[in-house]
Amino acid sequence: MSWQAFVDTSLVATGHITKGAIISIAGDSAWASSPDLTISPAEMKVIASIVAKDQAATDKAFAEGLYVGGQRYVLARADDNIYARAGRDGVAITPSKAAIVIGIHGETQVAGNATSVVVALAEHLKGTGY
Repeated sequence: MSWQAFVDTSLVATGHITKGAIISIAGDSAWASSPDLTISPAEMKVIASIVAKDQAATDKAFAEGLYVGGQRYVLARADDNIYARAGRDGVAITPSKAAIVIGIHGETQVAGNATSVVVALAEHLKGTGY
């Protein structure tokens, strides 16, 4: 399956994610994303730093927000999984071995379900060596 197919089928097609992306664990490239989601290189680097447990990056995101696709989210959780909110919308982020899975949900979708979908894809990627 292509990276784009993972975004389209394993994230968006579930109905729990509005748009999603898969980026490299280093935060230096986007492997696939929804057509209406563009994550800037700076945003990818911050996400990768938080995933890598960089405390300064995490503290800054808690204080100033986490930007994904130009949207500011309030960071709610940054442990093995990252979760942030923008009003009733939210973003769930989970790393695998080589990638970071990002899923954005809308106000009509349940945050826990969105997070479960993102975690499930990350676990699948881990199981296949990614």
